[in-house]
Formats: sequence, C-alpha cells, structure tokens
Amino acid sequence: MANILVVDDEMGIRELLSEILGDEGHAVTTAENAQQARELRAQGAPDLVLLDIWMPDTDGVTLLKEWQRDGLLTMPVIMMSGHATIDTAVEATRIGALNFLEKPIALQKLLKAVQQGLSRGQEVVRPVSMYHPRPVPAPAQVDEHASTFVAQTYTSSGVSPGIVSATQPAAGAPGAASDSLLFGLSFDLPLREARDAFERAYFEHHLIREGGSMTRVAEKTGLERTHLYRKLKQLGVEPNKLSKKG
Repeated sequence: MANILVVDDEMGIRELLSEILGDEGHAVTTAENAQQARELRAQGAPDLVLLDIWMPDTDGVTLLKEWQRDGLLTMPVIMMSGHATIDTAVEATRIGALNFLEKPIALQKLLKAVQQGLSRGQEVVRPVSMYHPRPVPAPAQVDEHASTFVAQTYTSSGVSPGIVSATQPAAGAPGAASDSLLFGLSFDLPLREARDAFERAYFEHHLIREGGSMTRVAEKTGLERTHLYRKLKQLGVEPNKLSKKG
C-alpha cells in the first residue's frame, strides 16, 4: 500500500481517482488547490503525487517548480491535464515530473503510470535507506585490487564506451576531488546539467542497443512512447542517427 496525494480542483476527478486507487489498496489524500497541497506536503512526503496542471490559485507547473526549488521534490510526480500543450508537458518533465497523463485518463494508463511511479520512487529511496556512512580511506590506503566502476560513457558527440576507475582519476583528468568523474560526468556540473547529461547518455545507450526501435526502448526504460518521444526531443537526442550506429 502506498500513500498517494491527488491534487485537482475538480471534485469529480478527486473522488474518481480516490475510488480507483483506494480499490487498488492505496491510501489516498486529496487537495483541491496548491495551498492545500503545500500544507499536506509540509506534513511529510507522500509516495506519489498526481498533480493537475490547471488550477485557479497556482497552476501545477508552478507548484512543481516551488517543490523543486525548495528541495521538496523527493517523490515521483505525475502531471494531469485535459488542455496542456506538448510544450507544457515537456516543461513539467524538465522540472522533474515523472510522467504526464492526458484527461480523460484511461484506467489502464492511470494504473500503469502509478505503478511505474511507485517503482521509481522505491528505486530512489532504497539506496538511501541501505546506505551506512563510513570513513573514506586516503588514496594511499585504498586496496590496489579494488574493483573499478565500469561505465559506458556515451555523449552526444559519440564518445565510445570507457572505464572510469573508482581509485584514480580518468585519463587526463586532474586528481583533485572537485574534478572527480563518474560515468564520464563531472561532479562540478550544476545538478540540472548533470542530470540531463546522464539521461542523454542513458537513452542514447538504449537506442543504440535496440537499433533505434522506440517500442523496445520504451519497454526497456519503462516509459510510454509518447513520453519517450517528448523526453528525447527535450534532451536533443535524435533516434534516427543513433539507430545507424547500432
């Protein structure tokens, strides 16, 4: 059972989603506007949020930006709208929304999106709950046989797969900790740029492996085809060019 917050100014939508998700065994809390959603979020993070875009006081995209800015976007958020444009959906996913559902929402699409959202939330939380801080050894104390991180470091320019060591800097990289690289990405990048770079490499990797097949990539990444197309367009990834590499 998961704790799900439904934010929508339409009573009928709130009641319908509450009934459907309640029948699936989830505990559902509702808010009719952004202010109520803020108050409920302040009481603790739900496992998932279904957030309407068009609301009278503050629209869902603005609320999403607030949560992202204040470090409160720690749960998966699925946006909902019957009037949003593609640009609005792309903007929401760029900020941090996991998915976008168009109203009227089909039952199977709703349940699939909710399941994907809850699974994604568990993937994010699990490493944190299992992590136990321990002292980091100085370079001289590191076991020379320590295993390395193997990372396929694809970039938009077509960098070939490479290996980044956990015990030493990548070739040509300064040894200072501030310039450390992981999966070919610098930790000095702003969070949004680092996330976009990782997502770009992630999708390029799968597109190359699947020969550019959007259907298989959608299955591998757990995204609906429509959301996948929007994500690739947002990241500037061109499937046709990558399929030729595969």
